Amino acid sequence: MASSSSALLRRTRHLSTAVATAAATDVTNSASMTISKAKSKLRTEHDTDKALDIYSTVKANYSASSPGSAHHAQQITVRRLAKSHRFSEIEALIESHKTDPRITDEHFLSSLIKSYGIAGMFEHALNTYNQMEALKTPRSALSFNALLTACLNTKNFDRAPLLFDEMPAKYRFRPDEYSYGILVKSFCDAGKPELAIDKLKEMDKKGIQISGITYTSIIHSLYKKGNPTEAEEIWDEMVNRGCLIDVAANNVRLMNAVDGDPENIKSMIEEMSNAALKPDTISYNYLMTCYCKKGMMKEAKEVYEKLEEHCCQPNAATFRTLLFYLCKNEQFETGYKVFKHSVKVNKIPDFNTLKHLVEGLAKKSRTKDAKGMIRTMRKKFPPNLLVAWSKLENELGLASNAIDPAREART
Repeated sequence: MASSSSALLRRTRHLSTAVATAAATDVTNSASMTISKAKSKLRTEHDTDKALDIYSTVKANYSASSPGSAHHAQQITVRRLAKSHRFSEIEALIESHKTDPRITDEHFLSSLIKSYGIAGMFEHALNTYNQMEALKTPRSALSFNALLTACLNTKNFDRAPLLFDEMPAKYRFRPDEYSYGILVKSFCDAGKPELAIDKLKEMDKKGIQISGITYTSIIHSLYKKGNPTEAEEIWDEMVNRGCLIDVAANNVRLMNAVDGDPENIKSMIEEMSNAALKPDTISYNYLMTCYCKKGMMKEAKEVYEKLEEHCCQPNAATFRTLLFYLCKNEQFETGYKVFKHSVKVNKIPDFNTLKHLVEGLAKKSRTKDAKGMIRTMRKKFPPNLLVAWSKLENELGLASNAIDPAREART
């Protein structure tokens, strides 16, 4: 325990120090790393300590970085820490930025609120918002929208309308159309589209512009509640108002097609293309899923293989869905090839998905491939994230002289 506390103290000091301290660490060798390269490395680095070291180079060169890029790097790092449940270090990282001279910039402070939201630490986000006077940061709809977004990210949907009633009156600022859009989404995510529709009427009376994104949130929520007729009515209202009908809006319709017939979905995707709307990975993922559910694995694989022809890249959902159904249909050899592709593009599915593939390979006496998967996971992830893999390896009789991640994580 003492060793663990000491390690945390060292890490906290590392995060809280100024540029000079960061330069004194191993990060010195990467001091010239560009923000673009740092972000790229952060996306593919699953070892939390290494991710923190990479982020230190961003923090050390913060003044030379564009605010948007630096904030993005910060959020990637926070996600890595949150995944490892290292919330004390998230707090240390974010709080260390409050001594930065740029804390009086509302954009800068808003990024801290958003980061707390991404980490699931809503009360910390709210405390940061309430500290704005003390930090001499001006307050407008910008920081308020960051706080409302934190409500969504932490699933505190019922807090959003309460804050909407309280904060603008308390601090004398006016919510903007984005504020209303986030509020509407909070109602939708809470499964209360009827309240979202009431808010639309209020926005209309106040002359606040309603975006296609806001309409899409309501349409999606209505479909989820099993109200397709009302969803189509809102769709018609959106069209009649001349709102931009984008790919995201069409995807909501696509995913809620009544019959789920892959040929009908395919036709809808073609209609999108004919309307000069470029279907994205989500569009093709849904088509692939429909083929999978119908047992049409050849057609599903064809959609996957042709993604790049459509200028799309497979995402984590692509690999997760295809691997699940390949395993369900005992197509483990193809599944292993898909897994290797996911590794190559750093979109490795979760353990529960890959577990079926390892078990299937072992069952089919493809021991070499099964062991190869486990070796790959050991290279990609730190020991504390590999305990389940070690247990599975032992259960399947695949263990050799590999280090036990559980034991290594405790040392």
